[in-house]
Amino acid sequence: MAEPYYLTTAIHYPNGKPHIGHAYETIAADVIARFQRLRGREVRFQTGTDEHGLKMAQKARDLGMAPRELADEMSGHFKELFDVLNISYDRFIRTTDADHHNASQAIWQAMEAKGDLYLDRYEGWYSVRDEAYYDEKELVEGEGGEKLSPQGTPVEWTEEETWFFRLSNYAEPLLALLNTPGFLEPASRRNEMIAFVERGLQDLSVSRTSFDWGVKVPDSDGHVMYVWVDALTNYITGVGYPDGGELWDKFWPADLHLIGKDIVRFHTIYWPAFLMSAGLALPKKVFGHGFLLNRGVKESKSLGNVTDPMELAERFGVDALRYFLLAEVTFGQDGSYSAEALVNKVNAELANSFGNLAQRTLSMIAKNMDGTLERFDSSVDDRALLVKVHEACADILPREFDQLAFSIGIEAWLRAVYACNAYVDEQAPWALKKTDPERMKAVLQTLFIAIRDLAIAIQPVVPEKSVAVLDQLGIPADRRAYADLSDDGWFEALVAGGHAIDPPKPVFPRLELPSEEPA
Repeated sequence: MAEPYYLTTAIHYPNGKPHIGHAYETIAADVIARFQRLRGREVRFQTGTDEHGLKMAQKARDLGMAPRELADEMSGHFKELFDVLNISYDRFIRTTDADHHNASQAIWQAMEAKGDLYLDRYEGWYSVRDEAYYDEKELVEGEGGEKLSPQGTPVEWTEEETWFFRLSNYAEPLLALLNTPGFLEPASRRNEMIAFVERGLQDLSVSRTSFDWGVKVPDSDGHVMYVWVDALTNYITGVGYPDGGELWDKFWPADLHLIGKDIVRFHTIYWPAFLMSAGLALPKKVFGHGFLLNRGVKESKSLGNVTDPMELAERFGVDALRYFLLAEVTFGQDGSYSAEALVNKVNAELANSFGNLAQRTLSMIAKNMDGTLERFDSSVDDRALLVKVHEACADILPREFDQLAFSIGIEAWLRAVYACNAYVDEQAPWALKKTDPERMKAVLQTLFIAIRDLAIAIQPVVPEKSVAVLDQLGIPADRRAYADLSDDGWFEALVAGGHAIDPPKPVFPRLELPSEEPA
């Protein structure tokens, strides 16, 4: 039976259209999901939108809309983008879904039954933009002397009756969790959270009475849940909480919550504490990735440098965008991008290297061998190349992807592509056609084997283009998993079946840099 794997992104706040950061996180999660499926695991992959809270209520009011109307419109933009980006999610969850309200109220009642909720009065600083409470000592001073959150966002003094969660009771178990190897990565995020807990935890305000756009607190008129109680609960809503059932038994606890580094506190302190209180199992890993910077500068509407990922995908192609983001940025760190960098990298590595390798190899097989594969005797050089390619595709790339080190895995894959191209230049099959036709066939078929391995390995990153290459090779659709890389008899089976290929069509066209970058 396939081993289950449950993966989530943060659910995205839809008070505006999606930006490149939303695309980056969701593409990375999709690469993980596809990678785990290719390893033979049964994957459940969830993403979606976080639609409640004061920020949404205020945005809707400013636009003269009802909050639900705004949520429906903006959530649609996210779903449309993810469908365009070929995101293979199993559920797109919305916090306005009926089953999510039920789950949020159920975990609330479980925390209340534990004695971890009490009614009191909150007085303190709140950032609407972050949907977060901040202690006085966490605030920083703005250029005009105003108080700002640690993220540099405006804060306002808030006073209201609120339910509190006894977060202060959970310092010791949270420290033990944060010190568990592998729970929170990268290590820099873990160190930040350990320091935060060690400074002392205050009880957390978990309801609001100043607005009503949210999940209603059970048996407490006028109170809606703090948006993060509601938002975090989505991870268990999507696998059947509180009713249980097959999804719950199979997929909880989650194998990975993939999130941005700015919301690590909510996922590794608040969320585990809520789950502990409710008597539920804790997620196995949280990974806080870095930000994408536009030419080294954080995007903002005021600077006019906000990138529309839909436009990037339409202009350069979905797989080109996916490849660039995963190959260019060391996952976990901040990274920078630009249209020029994307075009240059994709042209050099996909079009000129892998695409050209596949195109010229398959063209020569079609032209000089009538497209038909034959048995051949391999030389030392042939075997050395295939060992190098196999090691990259079956060992190094999967090992690095398993650690979320995507750029390192892709770099190993690319070295194998370069090795194939060097082999072509050394063996010169176009010259062998005249001097040693049998050797030419051996060289071309060695490359056929290598290209098959390379195309299988890179499927999580460029799924559409990989399928196109594998289709041109004629590799059966049920023989494209990572386990198939270790099948020694596949080539002989193709030969025995009289396998033949058609003349190929280019899969990776060269990109052109537009006169204007997408805005």
